Amino acid sequence: MTAQVDLANCASEPIHIPGSIQPQGALLAFDLQGRLAAWSANAAALLDLVPQPGAAFDSLGLDSEVTGLLRAALADQADGATPPAMADVARAGRTFDCVVHGYGGRVIAEFEVRHAPSNEVAAFALRAHAAIGQLKRQKSLVALMQLVAEQVREITGFDRVMGYRFRHDDSGDVVAEAVREDLPRYLGQRYPAGDIPAQARRLYTINTLRLIADVGYQPVPLLGMADGDEQGPLDLSHSILRSVSPIHIEYLQNMGVGASMSVSIVVNGRLWGLVACHHMQPRHVPYSVRMACDVLAQVLAAHVQSTDARERSELTDRGAALRTELIETLLHEDDVLLALQRHAPELCAVLEAGALVFAQHGKLVVYSGDGNPVDEALAARMVASLPPDSTRLVRRGGVADWPEDLRGKTGRWVGMLALHFDPASGGWLLALRPEQVQTVRWGGRPDKTLSFGPNGVRLTPRGSFDEWVDLVHGSADPWEDGHLLVAEQLLAEMHRACMARHAELERARMQLLAMLGHDLRDPLQSITMAANVLQHGAQPHQLGQRIQRSSGRMQRLISQVLDMSRLDSGMGLGLRLREADLSRLLEDLLDESRLAHPGVVYEADIAPAVTADVDADRMEQVVSNLLSNARHHGVAGMPVHVALALAPDGEQVTIAVRNHGSQLAAETEALLFNPFKRISLQNPNNRTGMGLGLYIASRIAEEHQGSIAYRYEAPHVVFSVALPRKGGKPQQ
Repeated sequence: MTAQVDLANCASEPIHIPGSIQPQGALLAFDLQGRLAAWSANAAALLDLVPQPGAAFDSLGLDSEVTGLLRAALADQADGATPPAMADVARAGRTFDCVVHGYGGRVIAEFEVRHAPSNEVAAFALRAHAAIGQLKRQKSLVALMQLVAEQVREITGFDRVMGYRFRHDDSGDVVAEAVREDLPRYLGQRYPAGDIPAQARRLYTINTLRLIADVGYQPVPLLGMADGDEQGPLDLSHSILRSVSPIHIEYLQNMGVGASMSVSIVVNGRLWGLVACHHMQPRHVPYSVRMACDVLAQVLAAHVQSTDARERSELTDRGAALRTELIETLLHEDDVLLALQRHAPELCAVLEAGALVFAQHGKLVVYSGDGNPVDEALAARMVASLPPDSTRLVRRGGVADWPEDLRGKTGRWVGMLALHFDPASGGWLLALRPEQVQTVRWGGRPDKTLSFGPNGVRLTPRGSFDEWVDLVHGSADPWEDGHLLVAEQLLAEMHRACMARHAELERARMQLLAMLGHDLRDPLQSITMAANVLQHGAQPHQLGQRIQRSSGRMQRLISQVLDMSRLDSGMGLGLRLREADLSRLLEDLLDESRLAHPGVVYEADIAPAVTADVDADRMEQVVSNLLSNARHHGVAGMPVHVALALAPDGEQVTIAVRNHGSQLAAETEALLFNPFKRISLQNPNNRTGMGLGLYIASRIAEEHQGSIAYRYEAPHVVFSVALPRKGGKPQQ
């Protein structure tokens, strides 16, 4: 059976321990006792010395500058590594840039032949210094990248210098280019992530400079103890002469490149971009000049890091302000979904989402921030696809991330960030992003092909770099780290707010049970006393009325508790809509109220024969509650006015109950339709109430797809109920 050949095989190539170097220099490696452990096969000829395994570094006849660097590196191994230090060395008729560094239990001295005279190298350094001043004056990132490409080309003389910026998926876009006029342009093209395998990306991050002076070079093997001692093969991760992968050499040869140099742009420890230099012929760039190019890249990286930090700080500040406002609303608003809906525009802006879905207790609210609606049935399926026990963010970046039954069925909404803010009630906030269809200009066809080599089947680099245009579907803009941080903080605050709400509701429930026991005790005691009196032969008529009133009060209290339980569990009130004569319903209720409360004057302005699709029993409950409030809170002796009106278009009916009274305070009005209001508990004007009546009435109106509202028209307090005449499916 043939093993699968893919990018994982390519990524496993140990390119940091190639066992060889490039031929433009020589290498000596020492253990931490200063004894020679390995050397390149050309060291004897280039350096005019005789390498002996185990020889002390100061016995090899090296120049004093080199032995000084080696002595310092051996003494500075506390962290297991020593940063590179350089010296000019003249030896055996050649001038070398000697670089000494330590890593992995070894100290390495590399001697790179320098062909340019010192005065020319100094001129390059001055030119690089002048370029740094120009970089600091650039305003945009693209202009900065372009200037870096131009300056690096001017300093080094390469035929082509490109500025890459890597994407979230590690593919890279050529965003800047300085190139010889007769060569093709690569600006605007994208190169797939597979062009730089994971282990190469690691080396680009820890060793930001790499030169291949001659793509057609013959590797120089390493000799000595490097492959056999306890330290293992010599790690050349930080080497300037490291030999590169033969696959990469083939890649460059396919591009027609004779020499290559790369300078990494590392931001916050991640490979953000790359300055890639190509020459059509072999070309050697002195180490000092390469270091000058590295400084330019570091200036660019500092600018990017500063810009990212500023943007993240601004986003964090906006997120903090939104959290403060949202949590305050959540703590004071009874309806969590309504509270979230109020802040939907700000949530969309901070999370850079196109749409939002809020879910709780099986109910859904959908908000479109970009004008493209989200189908509610689709939103329900999205919520149902989420893990019910998740306590962290759920992220989906494209079609492939969705469950199979939803894959390709989410329409334009392929990106999602979901916050499970209240697992107890099924509370979810979904931020959605639309699909971003892109026309990508690949630098050659982005796939790799199989070939048979001396070691068997392997992936080969692309042989053609002609532009390959592709239309990419199925992905949304990725969620960046700043947005994920804001979402994490928002999730934590919302979860804490919901826990506080649950604790408050639990306290209120306990208070409700205590009140219910107290309030039921009075009518039960009244019924018991009446029964005892009846047993002793008293007249039953008056006592029967007392029993009826007491049992009616008990029934009302128990009904409210049952309704509250249904609403709190998300079950809804289970409306049964039928066409009902609202005019007759109101007139009957007023007749009953006049009989039950002869001391109250009721005035009516009821339009005749007004019908609507309602649950008649529930509408009686709403109107009875409003009449009861008007009796208890209105000015004694002043009439209660009831009106029923039909809208001019015949589509809506309005019921209004008004009484003489004082205007409510703003803080009272804000909590008017909340359950367990403190102002209702032990209210002297309504000792038999528990603060649930208006809350249940408002939910009945909502489930009729209507609303209930309070207003003050001096000297009247007015409660009005607006309902559609032809109701659709009641809300659940």
